[in-house]
Amino acid sequence: ICTIAHVTARKMPTLHRYEEEKFFVNAEGRKESVPSIHDPPTKELSVVVPSYNEEDRLPLMMDEALDYLEKRQKRDPSFTYEVIVVDDGSKDQTTKVAMKYCKKYGSDKVRVLSLVKNRGKGGAVRMGVFISRGKKILMADADGATKFADIEKVEEGLKNLQPWPNQMAISCGSRAHLEKDSIAKRSYFRTLLMYGFHFLVWFLCVKEIRDTQCGFKLLTREAALRTFSTLHIERWAFDVELLYIAQCLRIPIAEVAVNWTEIEGSKLVPFWSWLQMGRDLLFIRLRYMTGAWQLETRKCN
Repeated sequence: ICTIAHVTARKMPTLHRYEEEKFFVNAEGRKESVPSIHDPPTKELSVVVPSYNEEDRLPLMMDEALDYLEKRQKRDPSFTYEVIVVDDGSKDQTTKVAMKYCKKYGSDKVRVLSLVKNRGKGGAVRMGVFISRGKKILMADADGATKFADIEKVEEGLKNLQPWPNQMAISCGSRAHLEKDSIAKRSYFRTLLMYGFHFLVWFLCVKEIRDTQCGFKLLTREAALRTFSTLHIERWAFDVELLYIAQCLRIPIAEVAVNWTEIEGSKLVPFWSWLQMGRDLLFIRLRYMTGAWQLETRKCN
């Protein structure tokens, strides 16, 4: 198995950008070059929202997030933010829906990056992270399952990790405290898959975080740069590799309980997605262990 994992490993997914991905369309309809995470930060917070066929669920999330962010900015004018919606090659009107918010709030606050091809959730988040301007970068799912105001809880978790080594730290939203309630609503088969996945995560990759899959994670700019430029997996198991990389680099990680509600319309296909993630977890461990994958930093072109 180690040999197969090593021989079949792609050294790195391409970080090449298509020409269309080097620009975003501003509120006036003009193209503007995207910034780079290698540039100095100019915002307090960047919110990266990976979106694939989310024309129906995105508005609820954006309304809640922007309402919170606008009220926070009014209370504290020094607080600046941007929301980056990354359309991951959607076949519906996701970009069009997101652009309505760009026009309403302005392209300095809401930006839409449309990817030419579907890269997977991890790939979409990475593309958004790489054009972020924030000192801190928040991953937030387009379904709005996590209450956006809970960002204050993950911010507190990040703050409690100080002093941050090399300005790197990560705070993860967690649903682990809701596990008993969720089991009561699931079938035995889905519960078995969940426990199997949690065991593999603990046994192979990440021992200290109970819920690696909650899509509500806050990273310092330096931690986002270091982890996402090393990331290999671009689909469902990318969160686990991200935290595995953080552990290897000794980046401190906090896990913070957040409010979470299951929203209909999940893109996760229970059996096959869990099977793919199980394979990916095994390969994460074996490929780093055998040296097929390295903790190297790359730059997106």
